[in-house]
Amino acid sequence: MQQKGLKMMDFVREFDLEIINQGNDFATSRLSIPDVNRPGLQFHDFYDYFDPRRLQVVGKAADTFLKSLTSEQRRKCFDDLFLYDIPALVLARGLDCFPECLASAKANEKTVLRTQETTVDFTSHVIDHLSHVLAPCVTRHGVLLDIYGEGVMITGDSGVGKSEAAIELIMRGHRLVADDAVELRRISGQLIGNAPEVIQGYIELRGIGVIDVRQLFGMRSIKTESQLDLVVHFEQWDPKKFYDRLGIEDHFTEILGVNVPIVTIPVRPGRNLASIVEVAAMNNRHRKFGFNAAEELARRVDQRATEGSGKF
Repeated sequence: MQQKGLKMMDFVREFDLEIINQGNDFATSRLSIPDVNRPGLQFHDFYDYFDPRRLQVVGKAADTFLKSLTSEQRRKCFDDLFLYDIPALVLARGLDCFPECLASAKANEKTVLRTQETTVDFTSHVIDHLSHVLAPCVTRHGVLLDIYGEGVMITGDSGVGKSEAAIELIMRGHRLVADDAVELRRISGQLIGNAPEVIQGYIELRGIGVIDVRQLFGMRSIKTESQLDLVVHFEQWDPKKFYDRLGIEDHFTEILGVNVPIVTIPVRPGRNLASIVEVAAMNNRHRKFGFNAAEELARRVDQRATEGSGKF
């Protein structure tokens, strides 16, 4: 797991920002947290609970307040703000840069940028983008598919049949998200999976080679990302091992601090793995809505035993 930082140069390029003043750390500065700050209270000299790591965004309200101040007061507002090691100050709505702001930025060697977007749109886009870029990330070996709206990751040893089951599922109308390498990010307490860009839309089949799923099955057959709802683990059938036949007890695997339901499917000749994975996905969705077939069966058996009929 690696916490990433987004380079300021890449951020400026991504959002097509105008550079008004380039700070001395412009080439090395990184955005490290997925949040922004609108320094309204700071312009009132309130710096308690102020996080200087956040991108600072000035909108219409703050701009109107600053216009009501004298030149000396405005200069103090920006001098106080630029004393902190902020990554950059962004002017939204294409607002004019106050001369005091530019002079203070140059004196303190801070970066000042400008966007034509409204304050609300810009901050929303930035938070959404940073939440994805800076999210804790881990790569797992497996195949991630969207099955009936459920994000299902098939795992197992190499050659156990993951990709073969995935192809059958794609032919049934389900969608491929990632094959072989699944990148998982924890965003707002949920795991979001996608494929590394270079292998997106490709899948490997032993004996045939690499195929382009989009070219063979059309755009409907792929999905760029999906929430991870269930892990289906394939393993070779072990006659000495006990496999759960009722499913009363739930099993989970932890990924990036999130518990994900997991089912283990023993593999042996004659088993239709694609159908089993489909049923596992539908059953997992039923459980999320509060219906557990195993618990319902156990309840019925207990009720019949209590009634004393002895007949099932």
